[in-house]
Amino acid sequence: MNASPTPDPLVIAGKTYRSRLLTGTGKFKDFEETRIATDAAGAEIVTVAIRRTNLGQSPNEPNLLDVLPPDRYTILPNTAGCYTAADAVRTCRLARELLDGHTLVKLEVLGDQKTLYPDVVQTLTAAEQLVADGFQVMVYTSDDPILARRLEEIGCVAVMPLAAPIGSGLGIQNKYNLLEIIESAKVPVLVDAGVGTASDAAIAMELGCDGVLMNTAIAGARNPVLMASAMRKAVEAGREAFLAGRIPRKRNASASSPIDGLIG
Repeated sequence: MNASPTPDPLVIAGKTYRSRLLTGTGKFKDFEETRIATDAAGAEIVTVAIRRTNLGQSPNEPNLLDVLPPDRYTILPNTAGCYTAADAVRTCRLARELLDGHTLVKLEVLGDQKTLYPDVVQTLTAAEQLVADGFQVMVYTSDDPILARRLEEIGCVAVMPLAAPIGSGLGIQNKYNLLEIIESAKVPVLVDAGVGTASDAAIAMELGCDGVLMNTAIAGARNPVLMASAMRKAVEAGREAFLAGRIPRKRNASASSPIDGLIG
């Protein structure tokens, strides 16, 4: 039996990736720490808040693309900070102009500033408009299985339910909703928001998620680079455990060395 994992790529919008850990680029102390932590995480897709990060809008300021070049990373513009469908659509169109026609985006439309929960009505509206405009939409949403299915039907290329509120670090709060989404989806399902430490990422992957996106859990750690490395290993271990298939949970013990057939 071969213990080495077989090729198991993540496929999003027809493109394959080795890494199932996606990382954000905000909240680091500077672009250099962003670069080092991203490398330690092994991320190939990095999400960028268009409203907060310079990608060329300000020619005289440091440009994130100088440390995370698009020929090495898939840049995933996001609509962080948008509270209406109109703002989100406008932001995605700006990103497309800045990135020479790039159409893969992460859509998030927030409902309020306290919880940063998604406004699902505005999210649906924005998703419909963006898909119709030729964008490949990865969408941040609540952990509602019905909503996730609707977003997939609209044409989103990935569904990204929260595990807990953005930046909370609370970990997976509702495994059963996530399982419902995972078991029904025909597009990748990635946990987005709420991861606090490596075990949270591993649990998400053991449930069957296709990937995990995180920012605060890495950038807010005492040692962001070391945490990025830990998250990389957790995502890889969780995926392998999911593919391997865990033993069933039982109330009673089952001896590792069976006693059946012992002499005497």
